[in-house]
Amino acid sequence: MSVESELTLSKMLFFPKLEYSNSEGVLKYMADALIAQHFVKKEYEPALLKRESEYPTGLPVSSPGIAIPHSDFKLVNKTTIAVATLQKPVLFHNMENTNQTLPVQIIIMMAIGEPHGQVTMLQKIVGVIQDNELRNQVIDAKTNEELYELLAPKLMA
Repeated sequence: MSVESELTLSKMLFFPKLEYSNSEGVLKYMADALIAQHFVKKEYEPALLKRESEYPTGLPVSSPGIAIPHSDFKLVNKTTIAVATLQKPVLFHNMENTNQTLPVQIIIMMAIGEPHGQVTMLQKIVGVIQDNELRNQVIDAKTNEELYELLAPKLMA
């Protein structure tokens, strides 16, 4: 079975205004959605959680905070991105200082099906991260459709 490396975005993987009290809960929710839609193998969730504990993905940016969790490309069937926003921030460990936690309200989960594909996708995500106005619009989005419409042009560019 070959892995599709071209990015496919599904509106069913955009989750606005979720309510979780911790990062693990929201990561499991997002990974389960990726598994249910066959974008990733069932081993993706435990591998994602293990990777997050060893190599945190919280970014030290101004509010609203962002995390970019991902796992091994070998567990990906089809390249995609899942995005969640949270009603209230949850704590993720800082990728630059793992002893520090950061309040995160936007999670951009990468499921990239090729070994070097993450670099290209990270460059697109940096465009989102650096756009404070867009980040605030993303937090304000109330439907998966609205969230998709805000981010798809940036992620598909």
